[in-house]
Amino acid sequence: MAHDFEAQRRETFDSFDEMKKAGATLPQTSVVEFYLLAESEEANWKACEKALHAKGYATERDAEEDTLIVTTKTALRISPEVLWEEERKVSEIGVAYDFLPDGWEFGFD
Repeated sequence: MAHDFEAQRRETFDSFDEMKKAGATLPQTSVVEFYLLAESEEANWKACEKALHAKGYATERDAEEDTLIVTTKTALRISPEVLWEEERKVSEIGVAYDFLPDGWEFGFD
């Protein structure tokens, strides 16, 4: 089944709206971690990591080895538009190697 990028985009923008409504203080800039969940045992970890590194991202496998943590190497200006632009890039690569996007969070800059 094809990944629904439009639904993912709406979820990202909705998350920003919810954070604002809750009164959350968002950073102006931050490194961002994106999470890619291995969809199956056929997920191609090495090829996915290589493709992400080529686009300038750092990667790390979580302790359970079912999630790939993808980090921007530089701080991003935090807005739904900027975050979605990066999330889309990471997700497109992940989906090509049998990973599902599984959220994001702000890191430290």
